[in-house]
Parts: sequence; structure tokens; C-alpha cells
Amino acid sequence: MARLGISIYPDKSNLDEDIRYLSIAAKHKFNRVFMNFLTVDNEMMLEQFKKIIKYANGMEMEVIADIGPRVFKSLNIDYRDLKIFKDMGLAGIRLDMGFSGNEESIMSYNPYGLKIELNISSGTKYLENIMSYMPNKDNIIGCHNFYPHRFTGISRKHFMETTEEFKKHGLRTAAFVSSNEASFGPWELNEGLPTMEEHRNLPIEVQAKDLINTGLIDDIIISNCYASEKEISNLALASGEILELNIEMYNDLPEIERSILFDELHFSRGDLSEYMIRSTQSRVKYKGYDFRLINPKRLEKGDIVIESSLYAHYAGEVHIVLKPMENSQRSSVVGKVIDEEIFLLDYIKPWQKFKLKAYKS
Repeated sequence: MARLGISIYPDKSNLDEDIRYLSIAAKHKFNRVFMNFLTVDNEMMLEQFKKIIKYANGMEMEVIADIGPRVFKSLNIDYRDLKIFKDMGLAGIRLDMGFSGNEESIMSYNPYGLKIELNISSGTKYLENIMSYMPNKDNIIGCHNFYPHRFTGISRKHFMETTEEFKKHGLRTAAFVSSNEASFGPWELNEGLPTMEEHRNLPIEVQAKDLINTGLIDDIIISNCYASEKEISNLALASGEILELNIEMYNDLPEIERSILFDELHFSRGDLSEYMIRSTQSRVKYKGYDFRLINPKRLEKGDIVIESSLYAHYAGEVHIVLKPMENSQRSSVVGKVIDEEIFLLDYIKPWQKFKLKAYKS
């Protein structure tokens, strides 16, 4: 199950609102907090950040702060002594811009157990360089960037390639999703704040489903403030290990057909067709049942089919359509994956388990 987090920007907000937000997140079992220390340049601002960290720690949430060489310099911190960050109550520091490799390796052996979080999105040999210096891998983790400017978020291809590098070393990974109801982030621009560009403006839980479905992301963090409690709740519900697709159901569906859709654990057959995802256990379980023909319309991508008894051996088999095709007038179209989630069908793997859920707007 994915670990969930929120972001807090004390230099852009007030303490009462931040505490309210942390409380809501903690109620829904969120346990990570991202903070941007790149804006800390004086003692007064640092004290404000410390108050938030203390409150988050009191709710058993771990706080990781975004830090770069400039912060080390402005706070007069030696990378060989990270005690100041432990004393603040931080669980780790994220290096938005790093050092030469050996410094990060040395930091990973800090006696406080602080995590050293590296930027996954950069796409350089940065990680390989650090690994060549033999770091303490238990204290090395990774997190992607977020992108406030429309069309600047990373591509899926880049996301997959860079994250796979971290997973190859067995490292914990994180990425950001963007609230569609939040009004600010760390910078002035507010065009959403996702890691992947194609996630911008998607419902927050759909972004999360996609990240989890890659099999590469361990932690999911809401990047902008303040997500609504409904979004936080939806994200918590979507963070399970099994992909759950929301579908709009055909009216007056018989009880057996409803049970097949919503009570069964589905999995995609290993011999994957380019035209459909096949879930075949229901045809075995309900062998002999008379599946009457329902709504035999032309098949479009995202349609949910239960084969009628006119298809003999295949009666009761569930299909999710991947390509438009003619209906032989023997296939019952009993529902449709909601529009926002149809793209997820492209990434369902052979033998992958999934569930179907009746969509409630």
C-alpha cells in the first residue's frame, strides 16, 4: 500500500491553516510531509518551520525538507554534521540540487538515521555516481520533482526510465500528485503541480492510481495547498495495492452480472489481446447459467462486456474493450470505464489483478 503525504509551505501560509491541514491528513492516515527549505534565509522563518515540524511529529508524520547547497551555506551547516536537522525534528533532507557524490555518501552515514532523499527527475548519472562512493543504502531514498508551469512536467518515458534506475538499487521512491482545488505552491505560478505532465488536471485519485500501477512508486505526496478533505479521502481510498477501475454501469443489470462485476477479483489473462482485456474466471464459476443478451451495441474503448450464452463456451467471460470493433450481437455491454480512467487500461499487464467499482459522481 502506498504511503501518502502532503506539502506545507509556512512562508506562504499561516500556522492555524497549516495545523488544520495536517490534522485532516493525519486523520486519513497520511504520514509524510514535504517542506520547502529552499526559501529559508533567516532565523525567524526557521522558527516558523520548526513549529510545523513539531506539530507533524506529534501526529506521527515524518517530515522531509527540500534543501540545497545554498541552504547549507546560509545556515552555516557542514554536510558532515547533520545534527541541526535532527534537532529540528526532520526525518530526512531532500537534495533538490546535490553535491559531487561523495558528500551525499558521507551524509548517508549520519548517526541520526536521517534519510538523504535524492532528486529522481534530473535524468543524469547522479545516482550512479553516489552509488560508486558506497553510501549507506538504508538511508538513501528518491523523490521526483513537481512542475508548476503547464507543459513542463516530465514525460511518462522519462518518468519510467529515471525511476527504474532507483528501483534497480532497491531504493524507496516518491512522486507528486496535484490537487485541482488547491490555490498555491512554493512559487507564484499556479497551473497545477504534478510530477508527470499528463497528470495535470486529472482527478487526484486517478493520478495516484497511475503512479501505483507503474509498480515503481512507494510514496505519493500532494504537492500544492490546500487539497480538499474530499480529495484527501479519495486519495486514501485509491492507495491500495490492487488497481480499482470506476465504471458507469448499465441500468437494471441482473444480480449475477452485478456480482460478477463487483464481487469478483479480476485478472488479465497472460495471453493478452490487443483488442480486449479478458477476465475469464466468471465463465467457469457460472457455467450453465443463462446469460441473456443485454445492450449489444458497437464496442468502444473502455466498454465492459459480459459474454452472453449465445457465445456458448465463453458465456459469462468479462472483457474490457481496448479498441473499437463491431459487436457480433452476442456480446452484452454492461458498463463503461469512466473517461478519466480509460488511459489506465493501456498499462494493465498480463496476469495483473484489478477490481471494478460502481462510479459515484
